[in-house]
Amino acid sequence: MVVVPKAPSFIGPFIGPGAVDVAFEVNGDAVSVQVPPHRTLLDTLRETLGLTGAKRVCDEGTCGACTVLIDGRPAYSCMTLAVACAARSVETVEGLSKDGLHPVQQAFIDHDAYQCGFCTPGQIMSCVGLLRENAAPTSEDVLRAVSGNLCRCGAYPNIVAAALAASKKAKR
Repeated sequence: MVVVPKAPSFIGPFIGPGAVDVAFEVNGDAVSVQVPPHRTLLDTLRETLGLTGAKRVCDEGTCGACTVLIDGRPAYSCMTLAVACAARSVETVEGLSKDGLHPVQQAFIDHDAYQCGFCTPGQIMSCVGLLRENAAPTSEDVLRAVSGNLCRCGAYPNIVAAALAASKKAKR
């Protein structure tokens, strides 16, 4: 007699192997895409939706250049499957402000918190996520928030200054 083990309760319904429809919100707009189940959110944003702000750098979840907000929390889009975003809200650097620059983006400019620019969108999204959770962060809070974002240029002091300045500006 062959015993077939029961699937663990944490495994949901199986989808695929072909493309599946995924509906979610991106930058406040409802979108529906058809993607293979193995397609990452990063690929979906960049290749399907044309949103290239999230950068592909390491493609293995170690640099943070692809950071976006999923339901308001920073997440690596290269490590998140698009199908996992069904019925969720995704925010990219392009969606931070419909008119002009978001205060964190302006603070990055004002405090020269970027050099080569590869990490900048991810750094900004991590700072925005922090400031939405903690309106009055300390330097240590900012460093912790961007600890998953690698800046090869070493702009961390300016990134911290920019985040702190944006938090002070938001209080006014």
